[in-house]
Amino acid sequence: MENQILLEIAKKSIERKFDSNIKIDKNKLLKDFPQLKEIGASFVTLKLNNELRGCIGTLNAKVSILEDLILNAYGAAFEDPRFYELTKEEFEKTDIEISILSSPVQIQYTDIKDLKSKIKPNIHGVILQKDGRRSTFLPQVWEQLPTFEEFFSHLCYKGNFEENCLEFHPQIFIYEVKKIK
Repeated sequence: MENQILLEIAKKSIERKFDSNIKIDKNKLLKDFPQLKEIGASFVTLKLNNELRGCIGTLNAKVSILEDLILNAYGAAFEDPRFYELTKEEFEKTDIEISILSSPVQIQYTDIKDLKSKIKPNIHGVILQKDGRRSTFLPQVWEQLPTFEEFFSHLCYKGNFEENCLEFHPQIFIYEVKKIK
């Protein structure tokens, strides 16, 4: 599937908020690009001046990649609780990045050293899950947090877990992404 089409869908999903004349013709898109019917999970990351400006996504595929992308692009722009809604002026200067996720796979590990040997920095996105809560970092986060220790300490913090939460043996799932900018 052509990357440009995915970026165009994400862009239109956001632009519709600013211009009611913008429409996404789902039927035509599904006819021209049947792969968009496939069930898929995506994340949409927005950056303004190289700073995070919104990021919303789906970890488990439940709807078509077309629907998932439309929802997550809109969500990243207007529903990320960490940010105010994106303005039209900001949108014109915002970079859109789409990540299409593989299905998460649970990692079996005995201790932190064993886990460290099974995680591939810059390749694996990670989901940390314990006591009904979870948090995730896309593989791109390794660029800002390049060591295993930094990455997992921040991932624990993000999920509102103790900073040393790996010592309590949470469930760990990994996935890979196809990144589109």
